[in-house]
Amino acid sequence: MASPSDRRYLESHEWHQPQGDVVVIGISQFAVDELTDITYVDVKKKSGPIKAGETFGEIESVKATSDIYCGIDGTVVAVNQKVIDDPSLVNKDPYGEAWLIKVKPADASQLDKLQSSADYDKAHG
Repeated sequence: MASPSDRRYLESHEWHQPQGDVVVIGISQFAVDELTDITYVDVKKKSGPIKAGETFGEIESVKATSDIYCGIDGTVVAVNQKVIDDPSLVNKDPYGEAWLIKVKPADASQLDKLQSSADYDKAHG
């Protein structure tokens, strides 16, 4: 399955989708498939400034625990509490309902440095 082309990706499997003046961040289907059943999502950075490369939480499955990274500088403006309350949403809809955080970017051009969906899929196909 091809990754949605309306967003950019980190090598560590987070997607970044511009929506108006914010960037919505979640994890890719490839990451969900690798982790299998996701049992826990923790967002440690609930608001305030964040830097590219900084972790903002972690995701746990029956197989592993993985840090979740932000790919841009900005300010965290929203956290998806529904995913924290029901981590299984990530298994069902990682590109939609199971977004993790929203960031108001300091410099939206930083998104251009992240992988396109084609490059991400080629690296993980």
